[in-house]
Amino acid sequence: MNYTTIQISKATREKLSRLKPYRRATYDETIEALISLIPEGDEEGNYTEEFRTSLLRGLLDIRAGRTYSSSEVRKRLGL
Repeated sequence: MNYTTIQISKATREKLSRLKPYRRATYDETIEALISLIPEGDEEGNYTEEFRTSLLRGLLDIRAGRTYSSSEVRKRLGL
C-alpha cells in the first residue's frame, strides 16, 4: 500500500489518538473508520461522493451554528 504524509496539528493528532478503536490502531484505520460514518446511500440507491461530502459539510455547518431554522427563514423572507 502506498502512503503519504499529511500535516496536522498536535491537537488534531491527540484527538485522533483518543478516537482509535484500539490502542495499536493506526491513524489510517482511525480516519477510515470516521469516513465510514458518512452514509453511503439509502433505499433509493448509493450517494455520489460529492453528495456524501455535502452531507458532512452540512452536519459541520449545523454544529458550528451556520444554519437557520425554517421559522427563521420564513421570518427573514417575510412569509
